[in-house]
Amino acid sequence: MHRFKAFILVAAAFLLASPASAQESQRPFSQCLAVAQSLPGVTYANLTPEDLDLKPDPAAAGTGEVEISFAGHSTYVITTPGGITIATDYNGWAGNVAVPDVVTMNKAHSSHFTLSPDERIGHVLRGWNFDGTPADHDVVVDDVYIRNVTTDIRNFGAMEPDGNSIFIFEVADLCIGHLGHLHHPLEDRHFAQIGRLDIVMVPVDGGLTLSHTAMTGIAQRLQSSILLPMHRRGAPLSSFIEMMGDKFATDFVNDTGFTISARTLPRQPTILVLRGV
Repeated sequence: MHRFKAFILVAAAFLLASPASAQESQRPFSQCLAVAQSLPGVTYANLTPEDLDLKPDPAAAGTGEVEISFAGHSTYVITTPGGITIATDYNGWAGNVAVPDVVTMNKAHSSHFTLSPDERIGHVLRGWNFDGTPADHDVVVDDVYIRNVTTDIRNFGAMEPDGNSIFIFEVADLCIGHLGHLHHPLEDRHFAQIGRLDIVMVPVDGGLTLSHTAMTGIAQRLQSSILLPMHRRGAPLSSFIEMMGDKFATDFVNDTGFTISARTLPRQPTILVLRGV
């Protein structure tokens, strides 16, 4: 039996009673959002079907398969069941990437963005705003909902607020996250804004972003079913895998991509290393 996750938000009344801006009230429903346990009066539970002695309903466990392939550096290409293609940390030149429908970018280095994206790209989502305000994306493209959570970024030694974005892609009952060029440990508020991630793309360079100690701490707390390494420079990948511990299996795949659905998530959290990573 594959692992399924359910989130119970005992604080629903608290959320409904909270004031919301007009923009927030128009945002699509997020199946991946959860409330952090540290918030006052809130209980956060992550329950599996085994905990509840329930069998998952196959009809409710996903609406198709998602394809994910590695295109180079921090760029993964996600193809939704509806045929929408998304390229993460898109730079316009790295990897064998056709013109995607959606691209996300972060500005740490030129290998993570382009200022002249192909005009045929329908949605260009930058993880920062040029005026220094936080980027705020809530975009629905066919069968995928895309949102972001901003983090700070190093800029000539100082920390620039909201210069990086963690992007979350909600599709086919899956919650897929890309941590971007993360430069600091996440706080409880970040985890609350991110919510559940079934699949997470994690930089494993060991220093250009975060140390392996800090990054494995984040990955262990997220407890995603599939962890996809990226940004592999510096420290060896074996160091990151070893620090993740025995609770995470490791699968080296002799292919640049794979398909996944909510029904086929691995029961044991797995570090999936695709060819070329």
